[in-house]
Amino acid sequence: MLDGGSGSAMVSIGELARATGVPVRTIRYYCDEGIVQAQRSAGGHRVFDAESATRQLVLVRRLRALGLGLEAIVEVLRGQRSIAEAVAAESVRLDLELRTLAWRRASLRAVEAATPAEREARLGLLAAAQDGHAVRDCVVQFWRRMLSPLTPRDLDTFVCGNIPELPADPSVSDVVAYAELAALVGDATLYGAVGRQLWRTRPEAIRDRRALFLGVGEVLVDVLPLVATGTRPDAGVQLDRFVDVHAGARAERDSPRFRAELLVGATDTDQRIHRYWTLTAQLFGGTATVGHAHGWLFDALCGPAADRHELERVLYSGGVVPAIPQGVQRCTNGPTKT
Repeated sequence: MLDGGSGSAMVSIGELARATGVPVRTIRYYCDEGIVQAQRSAGGHRVFDAESATRQLVLVRRLRALGLGLEAIVEVLRGQRSIAEAVAAESVRLDLELRTLAWRRASLRAVEAATPAEREARLGLLAAAQDGHAVRDCVVQFWRRMLSPLTPRDLDTFVCGNIPELPADPSVSDVVAYAELAALVGDATLYGAVGRQLWRTRPEAIRDRRALFLGVGEVLVDVLPLVATGTRPDAGVQLDRFVDVHAGARAERDSPRFRAELLVGATDTDQRIHRYWTLTAQLFGGTATVGHAHGWLFDALCGPAADRHELERVLYSGGVVPAIPQGVQRCTNGPTKT
């Protein structure tokens, strides 16, 4: 031990290593990286202020034991970040890492649980969806593009209420469902089908798409309890409101002809749309979704067979060839009741 000349004790690298339990080779590395400050003795050897160097190395060793990287530790030593801030940032990083590992573990279990006949397809599905956050972002971006007429606040509200968050500890069914959602929105033709369902007939005539979307949204919110309770679709007040919103968006009025036009080229029976909302409901724990509410209104608009024939008659009389689906597949959850 040497006298530093200002009352502080100076120690050699070996003495510092013995005092702190940090290997000599590691202390040299810390010196080379500027983490620990050293001076040179008359003989050219590294010497250290005993008190400050010991304090620094003990702090480095403790933070390293908690998994912090050297970059974060240097910021603490230089006063650029407090210990609390550095530890909080590492905690956030670790949360993300654990979520990634949990997603990967569930994916491996999903492939393991698959039957031999479905294993290859499931492997391909999950191999393309190994970043859970990227998978969800793919779904979010699909809807942001679809709903571009909305304000950022409108979009955030829709995303929050209609796109499930990634579970912290996903199950096998969770990762398979989310991977399938990502595959669905990756189908370029689905975009047109969903757009047709949202905006329906003559979209070019819609004066304000945001107003239309929000107006329909209010109807969907009131239809959701009907879907949840299994109420049979009917041509009642909710359907009237739905048609009124679409008619008003085109400066028209509700009429048999306009109702028939809403069914021309309808994509509501598209199996991909049904599958999308079925998977979404699964990830929300079985809760009815706006997709199911849309299906309820579509079924109500189609009505019984006699009403469909009347709608077809109205369209044919005007020279319009209808595309009204027959044998409508219902989207509502559970059994229906009268």
